[in-house]
Amino acid sequence: MRHDPARGPAPGPRPPLDPRGPLGPLTPHARRLAALTRTARFRLERATAGRGTGPDALLPPPAHLSLRDSRTLNVALAAPEPGLRAAELLISRGHRRFRVPLAVERDTDGGPLLTATVTLRDALDEVTGAARAPLFQGTPTPLLTEGVWRLAVATSGADGRVRRRGLALADVGAPPPGPTAPHAPNPRTGTLIRVVRCRGGRAAVQVTRSRPRAELVRFVPRGDGITVYGRVVAGPRGQALTRWAARAVRRRDGLVAPVELAWDGDRFSFALPLGAMAGADPGQWVWDFRIGDLGLGRRLTDVRDLPSAFPTPFRLVALPGGRLVRAHPHLTASGAFAVTCLEITKETS
Repeated sequence: MRHDPARGPAPGPRPPLDPRGPLGPLTPHARRLAALTRTARFRLERATAGRGTGPDALLPPPAHLSLRDSRTLNVALAAPEPGLRAAELLISRGHRRFRVPLAVERDTDGGPLLTATVTLRDALDEVTGAARAPLFQGTPTPLLTEGVWRLAVATSGADGRVRRRGLALADVGAPPPGPTAPHAPNPRTGTLIRVVRCRGGRAAVQVTRSRPRAELVRFVPRGDGITVYGRVVAGPRGQALTRWAARAVRRRDGLVAPVELAWDGDRFSFALPLGAMAGADPGQWVWDFRIGDLGLGRRLTDVRDLPSAFPTPFRLVALPGGRLVRAHPHLTASGAFAVTCLEITKETS
């Protein structure tokens, strides 16, 4: 269709939407739709990964199969047949495949046991040099993108026959309650890598990227204030971050107190505006914090009960002009970082 010059200059091409940018043009409805689409894609990939799992296509459940901190995969299984010449653990998705040699050890009953320990790396994790070095000569470190990766074992017998079979995973149900969750996200990128059970009982590794987060690193209380340190995970980088604004939001009525941010790459720091927070209205108030459109908190952890695991005492802070504020920075049960503050100047005068 031709453009009419009377209507002004022709509009340029629309910039692509950035789903990782929390301040981008995506509406809440579009974000929910994107989340539902990703969930449906994972279900489809898990169903596809579970195909071809007949009685002869799967090995029995391994003696041990675990993934720690979304990084270290440990596997130990009984040798499927005697007299093996070689065995490998295959981690594959589509046309991409990584091979990890399986070592032969002795089980407690004296039988042969195939074992391997391998570090799985998130493709978003910016590692260079030695971190990308091969595990073994000619064996690249598994660098996994988002999706479902199948686990299989390739064995070579004494007769030279090569067989590839999947690993079965027993359905153990819900894990028992404890102080930590069974899976922990990558502390650098927020990506969650975990072992899942596909259709037919086949074991696979699912890689789920984190949505943008403002992650609390630490806070440092002093006699004249409290400084907060954090970082943006899975969000935009570079100059786009320096345009972000931060604010303290009073939980009861949404009153806003501005926060001055200092940036160092994707890391930030700021001093709590205790003067504005405590002087807004008399009484004790609870304040939450937002970096751009992201709520500040500690969520890249496997700790279930954050308030009990990270207890924090009340602090007395002397502000300029002689004002005294009692502040309680803490983590809520949902992982949000919050501060309860009360000006006590009159009570102590």
